[in-house]
Amino acid sequence: MTLDCLGYAGHVYEHVLGEEKFTFVEECKNPKSVTIVLKGPMKHGIVQMKDAIRDGIRSLYNTIQDGCVVPGAGAFEIAVAKKLNTLQIPSRSVLGVNVFSQAILVIPKTLVTNAGHDAQEVILKALQSQSQGDTIIGVDLDNGDLLLPTQAGIYDVYAAKKQMIDASIVVATNLLLTDEIMRAGLSSLKG
Repeated sequence: MTLDCLGYAGHVYEHVLGEEKFTFVEECKNPKSVTIVLKGPMKHGIVQMKDAIRDGIRSLYNTIQDGCVVPGAGAFEIAVAKKLNTLQIPSRSVLGVNVFSQAILVIPKTLVTNAGHDAQEVILKALQSQSQGDTIIGVDLDNGDLLLPTQAGIYDVYAAKKQMIDASIVVATNLLLTDEIMRAGLSSLKG
């Protein structure tokens, strides 16, 4: 082991916060870690802060691992719904595709509703605007209008969107299997 293996700290000291002793290492050259100290009057608040920080760090980690993001502000869901509505499907499968395209719009509708705007009006405006070109349109939650999320710097994590679609397939399959099991059980009772 040589000196090159070691780091450098300009100031190291111990400080007492409440009943706990903490060692602070400051003025580091090329730091590789960080410590976040959370303090609050109630354990519930501290747990919520800890969860929020962990979720944010995990989101950042997933983005770095994936190496990509998708436009946010509901733009991904609006674009998927619009594309599904334009597909020409020549069978009864079109019913499932239509239901899925409506279901995926729940996310931007919820965002708009929680921001205090008319969800139906904003989503219809977004779908009409989306149909006029290849521009990815999202919703501006400040004023209930449309925006270009990439220009506004609003992005979503790719892994979260992929997981959302994968989970929806699993849930739909399980619901359909439950219906089949119930139908089979009822027909066996009649016999």
